[in-house]
Amino acid sequence: MFFKKSNRVQNSIDTLIGADTRVEGDIHFTGGLRVDGQIKGNVTEPADQASTLILSEHGSIEGSVTASKIVINGKVIGNVKAAQFIELQAKASIKGDVIYKSLEMHTGAVIEGKLVYLGEHLPVLEDVGH
Repeated sequence: MFFKKSNRVQNSIDTLIGADTRVEGDIHFTGGLRVDGQIKGNVTEPADQASTLILSEHGSIEGSVTASKIVINGKVIGNVKAAQFIELQAKASIKGDVIYKSLEMHTGAVIEGKLVYLGEHLPVLEDVGH
């Protein structure tokens, strides 16, 4: 299968939440964010800037996640919305809806929720089971 260049995850990480770090509250980020620790709050990118979120196998997020490109190998309790691309690696676990335009799911990844395809028109998140 061939992927468009836009489906590739950026290599640069601008922000790192380390394995022994716990954040309580919403996070708004730009560029690349890697989460190895725990977040209890929503994680979002600005509407006008495409950003990348990487959640490692040791990381967890309890809240909704919204970014252009998302790679998950940890645990999310909340809805996940990727405007461009989402990759669910083997240890990914999501309890919530996954709203996507392009999806890659590895064997072992688990979703307890709905898969909602964005298509060419981006619906408002509140209209899609939020």
